[in-house]
Amino acid sequence: MNNTIGDAAGLIWAFLNENGPSSITKITTETGIGKNDVQRAIGWLAREEKINIELVGRTETVSLV
Repeated sequence: MNNTIGDAAGLIWAFLNENGPSSITKITTETGIGKNDVQRAIGWLAREEKINIELVGRTETVSLV
C-alpha cells in the first residue's frame, strides 16, 4: 500500500508542477488516480510539507509549496 501511495504522490507532484494549482477533482480526473489514493497521496505530500491546501470558494485547491 505504501508503494501505491508513494507512486500516486509522485504523480500528483509532477501534475501540480506542470499544471499549477488544481482542485482535487481535476487532479483525480486528469491523472487517472482513484479518489481514495489521491486523498492518501495528498495527505502524504501535506505531511512532508510539499503542498498547500486552500479553500477557494467551495473548492479545495492544492498547490506546490
